[in-house]
Amino acid sequence: MYKRGLYRIEENERLTESVWRMTLEGDTQWITAPGQFVNIALEGHYLRRPISVCDWDNERIVLIYKVVGEGTAQMSRMEAGEELDLLTGLGNGFSTRIDARRPLLVGGGVGVPPLYGLARKLLDAGKPVGVVLGFNTESEIFYEEEFRRLGCSVTVATADGSRGVKGFVTTAIAEERLDFDYFYACGPLPMLHALYNAVEQDGQLSFEERMGCGFGACMGCSCKTRYGNKRICKEGPVLEKGEIIW
Repeated sequence: MYKRGLYRIEENERLTESVWRMTLEGDTQWITAPGQFVNIALEGHYLRRPISVCDWDNERIVLIYKVVGEGTAQMSRMEAGEELDLLTGLGNGFSTRIDARRPLLVGGGVGVPPLYGLARKLLDAGKPVGVVLGFNTESEIFYEEEFRRLGCSVTVATADGSRGVKGFVTTAIAEERLDFDYFYACGPLPMLHALYNAVEQDGQLSFEERMGCGFGACMGCSCKTRYGNKRICKEGPVLEKGEIIW
């Protein structure tokens, strides 16, 4: 179930050179699981922009987005008090109803945001949460301290070695010998593929895909799985490791 509505911008702030955090006020009842996303209508653009939900409460939605084109650049110029037309509650999100005692959250770049709300849910359930954050370089790192303040154990990896473990998230998992029995991941496709091949544990992976409608009508984001075709916007963006076909 999804819902369309107008949301008022409370804050729109820069986190890094290209990454921004936007806090919106409005109806959040349709967001029911971490890892879901919203689809944002922007003036002058035909297609909405899908953005993962970082966190939410009864009145606010927090979005973190990277400026990569005209649409997100337009978002970065918006100010407090302006309104956005959103479809909310899209996608299936991560399932926390898993018998995992030591979950590990693995995020790469702008795949990090939806893991924040997930970490909060898992911690509320009394589970110790480990987090691995992967970036290209130190200047791109964001939300490391926010995860630590939640109570997570955080490991950072940078491809150029400017901060934390030198290499990728899979390098950090191996070198730090991280102990976990289940994983949740969100990030670029090469990262997800490498993680899939590198670890034996089961898990859930959140995929990015170009979308037309965002709610399963256009079939533009369909992918093959072991159980037939699934739409990333509807049956995804989260898929279980065992159903993925690379």
